[in-house]
Amino acid sequence: MKLFSPANRASGRRAYALAIVLVFCAAGLLIMTSVLLLASNDSALTRRNNDYFSALEAAEAATEDGMSQLSYDFIDQGAATVSANMSVYRGRVPKSSENSRWGRFIFKDAKGKKDALEVDLVSDWQTTSLLSQYQGLSGYAATYQISSIAQDSQGARVSGGVQQDVQLATVPTCQFAIFYNLDMELCPGALMGVAGRVHSNGNIYLDPNGAELVFTNDVTASQDIIHNKSPNDPSSRNPGAVVFDGAHDSGANTMNLPIGTNSSPSAVEAILQIPPNNESPNSQMGQQRLYNQADLIILVYDDHVDAHGGVANGNGPNLQWSDVSSFVNTNVSFYDQREKKTIQTTQVDVGALAAWNNSGNKLTTALGRNIESVYVADLRAQSSSTEPGVRLTDGQTLPPDGLTVATPDPLYVQGNYNAPASDLGTSDTSGTVPAALIGDSINVLSASWDDSDSALSISQRTASATTVNAAVMAGIVPSGNGHYSGGVENFFRLLENWSGTQLTYNGSMVVMFPSQIATGYWPGTGSVYNAPKRLWSFDANFTDPVKLPHIFPSVRVIVRGQWTTIPAS
Repeated sequence: MKLFSPANRASGRRAYALAIVLVFCAAGLLIMTSVLLLASNDSALTRRNNDYFSALEAAEAATEDGMSQLSYDFIDQGAATVSANMSVYRGRVPKSSENSRWGRFIFKDAKGKKDALEVDLVSDWQTTSLLSQYQGLSGYAATYQISSIAQDSQGARVSGGVQQDVQLATVPTCQFAIFYNLDMELCPGALMGVAGRVHSNGNIYLDPNGAELVFTNDVTASQDIIHNKSPNDPSSRNPGAVVFDGAHDSGANTMNLPIGTNSSPSAVEAILQIPPNNESPNSQMGQQRLYNQADLIILVYDDHVDAHGGVANGNGPNLQWSDVSSFVNTNVSFYDQREKKTIQTTQVDVGALAAWNNSGNKLTTALGRNIESVYVADLRAQSSSTEPGVRLTDGQTLPPDGLTVATPDPLYVQGNYNAPASDLGTSDTSGTVPAALIGDSINVLSASWDDSDSALSISQRTASATTVNAAVMAGIVPSGNGHYSGGVENFFRLLENWSGTQLTYNGSMVVMFPSQIATGYWPGTGSVYNAPKRLWSFDANFTDPVKLPHIFPSVRVIVRGQWTTIPAS
């Protein structure tokens, strides 16, 4: 029998250990190989994802390029230009000459055509509801769909596709309860509610003086909504509460009046002015000037009155003084204690105008309908102590088709306006007709106003309850130079003691420019006027396209709709 020696046993153990080591090494190599393969796959997947998102970014840039040109043309030139330039938009893809980055991508439309965008009209021009943050408004609008596919020409040649919808809309400004083309301030000292839409192309400053301010509909600002006073406002107030029952969005798109130049407040004021002789009525500014749109034009000079029809941009029939003298009076003046000036007034008796409107005169014959809009300008020379003005009287009942009155001068409304007797002092506008008041400023005088008391103390100027129903566009005197603008709560300029007396207003307040003539600062209460009890409401009639006031300005806006990725095949 052969014995197993210790040396043999040691040799066996070493062989076994080596085998174990080799097994573990093989397992380790296998694991390492798997890890390296997994890492390689992850790296490839990461690169592919990065390439895909780069392609998406490039495709989005292409859609933005086309949208920017389309939007610019619409804001500047209107719907006809957009329709005529579709081929231009379809060629708007990013180029390496703009940025070398774009040289690595091939851009295609949805049909595979290179160096092209897909731009399609998906909802034709019509009066329709607006999209996105402007839901609840309506306008003359169309929706376009822009799509692009971008393929990375390097590496894995990954493609990405993006599609965007954009709505181009012309929106009547009177669909807003409050619309400002400049900074808006609303700082009431008593509970105040705003029921309609609110928009400012600037900032919105909200600083209720120890009171509650409630917005029951959406509020948008192209800049910021700020729960504080304007830095230009020197007033001192107690903290108050601001409540938003709807959305309130800063950074909204601006809504611009298409005047063919910059849309700054000072530039927009030109729509009130008489056009220069060398300006075409078909130019962008010419189309927006109220003078060119009015049915009846009345120009008051030192030695005569020029009255004529505005048919065909001012080429309507000429009228004699005898034609208009029944409702136009140029021998009226009164003192405005805010302006500290005597107002040399052109006064229009609206009731008498309505009667003349129905008399079968040659202007209504030329129009083939009733007069619906009047432009009045007092062009008489003024002294340092006088100021021009236009005043409307006897306006409780308007012509049956409604009436818009526009002037470059301060506009005064005396007594109830567009207010059926049964609805005085209420928010019921079912019996009203489309009406608008447009001027350098808007001043409300009650039915108790007496010109002979206008320069006397406030105790001699006591107001009576008054109702005004109309869309209103006017200038303001912005805060600055140590003065508060008065805010939206003092949009209507008042010259009487309204304490305990109700001023009822149903309509839309639009501020597009600073006042150029009536530039007296808000005086506060006490000597010029005392504040009324305010029953102010947005007139929901203005959300109905058939009930809009005549020739009231509209703005253009770009509304972004759906953004989505699309298959890149």
